[in-house]
Amino acid sequence: MGLALLLHLLAAVIWVGGMFFAYVCVRPVAAHLLEPSVRLRLWDQVFQRFFSVVWVAIAVLVASGHYMVAQLGGMKGVGMHVHLMLGLGYLMVGLFLHVYFALFRKLRMAVSTQRWQAGGVVLDRMRQVILANLVLGLCVVALASGGKYLLG
Repeated sequence: MGLALLLHLLAAVIWVGGMFFAYVCVRPVAAHLLEPSVRLRLWDQVFQRFFSVVWVAIAVLVASGHYMVAQLGGMKGVGMHVHLMLGLGYLMVGLFLHVYFALFRKLRMAVSTQRWQAGGVVLDRMRQVILANLVLGLCVVALASGGKYLLG
């Protein structure tokens, strides 16, 4: 159980921390300093690398999370905070799938065809969905760290 918890926490930190870093630190600087063609190429490459890491993080989170729930006696054996974490986690996965399969695909196409204005529109939509996922991820972190005490 200890190894599953460790892997689970590391995967969550990598995913949520990566979103936080990209949104709060990289995005404002890139928007301020880089022209659209350079900025869009940058994000295309950043997302390509980050999303490959997110796929691994999701696999680890799902496998380790369900393993730990099973070890604790199933969903009847865990607190409300775990039920909420699971629901929010799957919502986050759904949003990521939308970003990856719909929006990121459009961004890559816009960059490869040098349609910078269209790419900017897609990048802004990705920004909105990633912000929502970041907020959900921070809520999950709060539930994981204090939910047992806050929700009883």
